[in-house]
Amino acid sequence: MNRLLKILFFIWASVFLFSCKSEPKRPADYVPLDYTKEDVIKNEINNIRHLQQTECVKALYHAVFLGNKDVIEECVKIVENKLKVAIEQKDFIEAERFAVSLNAVNALPSFYSQKAIVEEINKDLPGTKVSAAKRPVTTADCINATVTMWVDKGVKVQNGNMVQDIVIGSGFFIDERGYLITNYHVIQSMVDPKYEGYSRLFIKLPADTETKIPAKVIGYDSVLDLALVKADIEPPFCLSLGSSEDLSVGDKVSAIGAPIGLEGTLTSGIISSVDRKLTTMGVVFQLDAAVNSGNSGGPLIDTNNKVQAIVFAGIMKYQGLNFAIPVEYLKNELPYLYKGGDVIHGWIGSYGNTKKVRTVKSGLEIYYNLPGGTADFSKLSAGDIITEVNGIKVLSLEQFQMIMMKYEPGTLLKIKYVDGKDTLEKSTVIYLEKRPEYPTKTFYESDLVTGSFIPLFGMALAPSSTTNKKLYTITKVINGTTADEMGFSENDPVTVRKIELDDTQEALIAQLYVQRRKKGFLDMTMVIGTSYDSPYYF
Repeated sequence: MNRLLKILFFIWASVFLFSCKSEPKRPADYVPLDYTKEDVIKNEINNIRHLQQTECVKALYHAVFLGNKDVIEECVKIVENKLKVAIEQKDFIEAERFAVSLNAVNALPSFYSQKAIVEEINKDLPGTKVSAAKRPVTTADCINATVTMWVDKGVKVQNGNMVQDIVIGSGFFIDERGYLITNYHVIQSMVDPKYEGYSRLFIKLPADTETKIPAKVIGYDSVLDLALVKADIEPPFCLSLGSSEDLSVGDKVSAIGAPIGLEGTLTSGIISSVDRKLTTMGVVFQLDAAVNSGNSGGPLIDTNNKVQAIVFAGIMKYQGLNFAIPVEYLKNELPYLYKGGDVIHGWIGSYGNTKKVRTVKSGLEIYYNLPGGTADFSKLSAGDIITEVNGIKVLSLEQFQMIMMKYEPGTLLKIKYVDGKDTLEKSTVIYLEKRPEYPTKTFYESDLVTGSFIPLFGMALAPSSTTNKKLYTITKVINGTTADEMGFSENDPVTVRKIELDDTQEALIAQLYVQRRKKGFLDMTMVIGTSYDSPYYF
């Protein structure tokens, strides 16, 4: 949340702080492969056989679109063998990736049992079961299932004096073996390769706040701000994970944590909203229960003492503006957190939003595809509406993102969509690439201004001068985007003067000279900005 506020502040203040830099060189237009040419086919077969050595699922993906049956069968056999090896080595998450990919091309082998693999994945998974003896009965039990996260970062200089550098957060046990959940930003210094200082992680129990118990990070997700931690103790109680899909606005909830270091604090309130877009994937809950620094990572429980969300942010100086991550996201990626290390999300290189007919959601509409990205390679186009993934109906952007969280990069999926041109329902397969750390930079650096301004600001541009390469005309403005909110319209002339990529603030800033039709074509120099990531990128 601190990163989000930092970016928002920079954008709001950019009119006064902007320092112009020259626009970097842009790439040439991406040219799709032409499979009618013999030399292209030959080169693609060579590329596929090269990919078979390191990325066999991606090789299968390319083979499907090449359409050569012999090459497809060759790739299928390689992925089948990888599936067998993964099962033999008991790497069941990897086995599931291969199986899902084979199923996407209707080549799932008879020896594979999805039920057996899922059972193996869930066998020792934390959070799947809590014994009756460890299940909280009272609110006091829930408090005793919550801990204070204590990250010792040594000392720092403050006002000329050396002071102890401590990060305080909250966490809660989900397993009798000592596994617990907290926020990534609480334990970030323990795993962030960019951090080079001292860092040690401990927990404190509510019943013994003087003892610091060593703990270690098992898995973490910087995108969803979640982390799985383990301490070598048997917890007094463990919280059960609920189903936050059942929560509605107005439902009573309670947050437990250590605000400003006050261990075992419980605050109560209601769910104020269930669909705030404050993270780059999915939505979060807004609640009015008091949340302060130190609450991060603590549980949000319902009246049945079940975890419905994980508290991750509160906006200082504003009462009742606090937020929590729905527990469904945690449940989706627990296998990957338990597997260990950094959880990497996949994407198809697209930008879009929920398609609504009046107020009825009907799918995920694509506004833009990254040139050469997997959505583009799979022949998806702007205007297409994704309606199904692997047999699961998709009615909204959020549903699509929830499904994506179940699959690792390197997985092949089957997608159904409504073609935006002829409105016919079609199907295709798509390969999940690794979501880049900064998608905005990827869009900008991989396309011309005319295309990249669609995902960056919600407006399409067309060159309007053969002599002035910085002069454009707006050809489309997407409702609800930055361009729309700032009053841009189709046919407005725009001069793109400067563009700055600011890695420190994680924001892209553009300086424009515009004549807005809605403002009587008044000449004006404007500065608009966007963060390096967005919940509308997928």
